[in-house]
Amino acid sequence: MLRTLIIDDEAHIRDTLTKLLALCCPQVNVVGEASGVSVGISKIMELQPDLIFLDINLKDGTGYELLHALQPVGFKVIFISSFDKKAVQAFKLSSVAFMQKPFNPVELIEAIKQVENMEVNDFDLCLEALEENIREGGL
Repeated sequence: MLRTLIIDDEAHIRDTLTKLLALCCPQVNVVGEASGVSVGISKIMELQPDLIFLDINLKDGTGYELLHALQPVGFKVIFISSFDKKAVQAFKLSSVAFMQKPFNPVELIEAIKQVENMEVNDFDLCLEALEENIREGGL
């Protein structure tokens, strides 16, 4: 089971994702949720999840800030956002798991498969590549 935490500032997004995971991904166990960076950091330290669904833009900061505060990252991440196509391409080029809102069940299953096959240590390299792709793309 993948012990999973959902961090998004919109309650309906957290609720929808929890329900989709229960229906489509039985290997995922949602152990908690958070609405922002500071609460997210506390929940991560408390729950020690294997996987985090992390929104990029939160009311009290960004998902990147949360990850940088927790270096080294000891869990896998699927970024979630309603970014445009240009940003989606930056994620794909970086091999970072990404889901665009609104969620598609087939894409959810694929994202879970992607993180199951990724080593936690590889995530740091993927995150560096993502940040470089975003800078180069002017996002």
